[in-house]
Amino acid sequence: MPASKIRTGLVLALVIGSTLVVAACSGKARPRLAYEERPVEALYNTGYQRLDSRRWADAIDYFQEVERQHPYSEWSRRAILMQIYAYYQNSNYTEAQAAADRFIQLFPGNSGAAYAYYMKALCNFERITDVGRDQGYAQGALDGLREVTRRFPGTSYATDARVKIDMVNDQLAGKEMAIGRYYQRAHQPLAALNRYKAVIDNEAYQRTSHTPEALYRLVEVNLELGLKEEATRNGAVLGYNYPGSPWYSQAYRLLSDEGAQPDTAAPTGQRESWLRRIIPG
Repeated sequence: MPASKIRTGLVLALVIGSTLVVAACSGKARPRLAYEERPVEALYNTGYQRLDSRRWADAIDYFQEVERQHPYSEWSRRAILMQIYAYYQNSNYTEAQAAADRFIQLFPGNSGAAYAYYMKALCNFERITDVGRDQGYAQGALDGLREVTRRFPGTSYATDARVKIDMVNDQLAGKEMAIGRYYQRAHQPLAALNRYKAVIDNEAYQRTSHTPEALYRLVEVNLELGLKEEATRNGAVLGYNYPGSPWYSQAYRLLSDEGAQPDTAAPTGQRESWLRRIIPG
């Protein structure tokens, strides 16, 4: 089981609290439960046992039955949270998000709402693909994770969300770099320039692993456009912030071949404004 899903289970345990599990039901669980009125504790605890056995689909059936037969009970509230978790573990991310939305609509002020918001974002996070594909899920995850940190700043959900926000920003910055390289290979330097500058100008992207390469690519593109002074300035910013980076070594050689050498002394003037954005303070 992926580590993220294990952590999600531990967090869910904190949300649900201690649960008394009654004696296990005998026999095999039915794929779909026919309606039969039964004690809510029996339904819920059977679902919990199926969950504990990682029989996600069976667990969902029982928790749905709790919600259907006892819609206004405390058990129903807990059953929706359990459905979110079971759907997520079964990789049914769309269904998990729908259950999370239902919980938020029914119990917006409940402490479990933090978990529901977090899981909505996490379901998008789990579906992020490589940078060569559409990044809709990445953007959805970023929006959702930011909402978690805004709504529930002092929770463990917000702490984990901030870590994942950095990961998503690295993904989105990587997408900009991939597009920029494509344009550069296609001999469209202006289009490439805009993509690389997007990585440098976006404060969230400046702290990602792509910043040194973005600065180097700006050196390349500006030299191709005949803008030697701008290329030298980019090289200076690269050297000042990442002096040991292989990207700076390449930029230095490239500029030296053009008769220019980046000044990596204490930044002044326009270069200083770039550095302040890259390294706050």
